[in-house]
Amino acid sequence: MRTIGILVLLAGLLMTLYTGFTFITKEEVVDLGDVEITREDEHAVNWQPYVGIGTMIIGSALLVMARKNSA
Repeated sequence: MRTIGILVLLAGLLMTLYTGFTFITKEEVVDLGDVEITREDEHAVNWQPYVGIGTMIIGSALLVMARKNSA
């Protein structure tokens, strides 16, 4: 439980610092034998910094619960 709490806390920290990412997908539009036309689409995934802060709070709560259970 302690390890999970640390991982969730670190994930929340990263989510607060980096509020999104982009990725590119390739789609085949036309395929005429030797001629092939593809299109690249850029997709963005964004979230508010509050989501990262909430995730850090959940990770901290997991750490506190793990400490209470071990005592």
